[in-house]
Amino acid sequence: MYELTMLEAWFTEGANEVASFEFFVRALPSSRNFLMAAGLEQVIQYLETLRFSAADLAMLEATGRFSAPFLASLEDLRFTGAVEAMPEGTVFFADEPMLRITAPVREAQLVESRVMNLLHYQTLVASKAARIVLAARGKQLVDFGLRRAHGAEAGLLSARASYLAGFTGTATQLAGALWGIPTFGTMAHSYVQAHRSELDAFEHFARAQPHNATLLIDTYDTEAAAGTVVELGRRLACGGISIRGVRLDSGDLAAHARQVRAILDEGGMHDTTIFASGNLDEYRLRDLIQCGAPIDGFGVGSRMNTSADAPYLDCAYKLVEYAGEPRRKRSEGKATLPGRKQVFRNHDGAGRILEDCLALAHEMHDGVPLLGTAMRDGQRCLLPPIDAIRAHAARELASLPGRLRTLNQVQPFRPRLSARLEALVAQLDRGS
Repeated sequence: MYELTMLEAWFTEGANEVASFEFFVRALPSSRNFLMAAGLEQVIQYLETLRFSAADLAMLEATGRFSAPFLASLEDLRFTGAVEAMPEGTVFFADEPMLRITAPVREAQLVESRVMNLLHYQTLVASKAARIVLAARGKQLVDFGLRRAHGAEAGLLSARASYLAGFTGTATQLAGALWGIPTFGTMAHSYVQAHRSELDAFEHFARAQPHNATLLIDTYDTEAAAGTVVELGRRLACGGISIRGVRLDSGDLAAHARQVRAILDEGGMHDTTIFASGNLDEYRLRDLIQCGAPIDGFGVGSRMNTSADAPYLDCAYKLVEYAGEPRRKRSEGKATLPGRKQVFRNHDGAGRILEDCLALAHEMHDGVPLLGTAMRDGQRCLLPPIDAIRAHAARELASLPGRLRTLNQVQPFRPRLSARLEALVAQLDRGS
């Protein structure tokens, strides 16, 4: 609503100069050493299709808060501006603009809330997922989060964000259809409980899924069920059916995994994998891997797609330039850096991040500029497919210095401000 009330005020005064707004995070959560950019594709889709339908305008008219001329002006409103952004999968830090929108101010202001909504959530999840990827050390990771996600859209977008951050795939089928993300599915306890015995349940499932049989074995007695799997595996092998894996979902996962691995190996099922799930996050994965638990892959759900230990980012979308003039907010504790900006990243000889320089967009500095053009004159530029984003994210994680890869928080990494940006801040603060 406040976007709309401002739009009418600008419409009434006849103001619609070009404005630049930047999206950034003021400070990283206490448990984060870096963030990973995500959500740009959905922002571009939103801007491409921005328009008010007849039903939208009728709804606004019914509020009695807006004039007829203003509502009429919305009929032809489209996004005509430009978007500069960090590529999805890019690692970034506090105060660094992840995205900038430059457009007539009515357009640039109207889109604020949805743009923030899309960037915030996927960046939040991708950043959490990236930590899990680092902790997993190459193990298979599957997004299991739809059921406890904060709504269907969140469940879908978290599948995308976690995949681009390095997850192997998702249990959310629509994410596979939309983006080509590999999908995975096993079975629930209810399937086992509905049969007279675990043996019946396992056999029926394996025959129905002869090329994808992963059996959930902790409904009753985990080790006894592992023995049942061995018995069944011998019988099914005669018909050319192999049991691909077993899943553990409760109890002491490390202890159960060791016992189950021994039972499977003794039964000759060396190729049958062990997959674990159940309220997992990067801390539990770290502990399981450090203690040598023989687990081949993990299903990670609610703690990832709610980013349970850091459920929001202190992000903002702020005006930095209007009508060709830099603008700076000086509110206590929420001051902003003025002008359209670029982030220049320098790496050491080993390819690790050495320094970021935050400068005005027209400056030239050593290093790689991180923001590129994603949209021009209301039209999208070529964006990479999700597998290219995923590869970029992997390179970005590999570029993190060792101290930033740890799960424990270290001294925050912050960009250096260029001399010209510092001078502009001082100039605006003097009021000149």
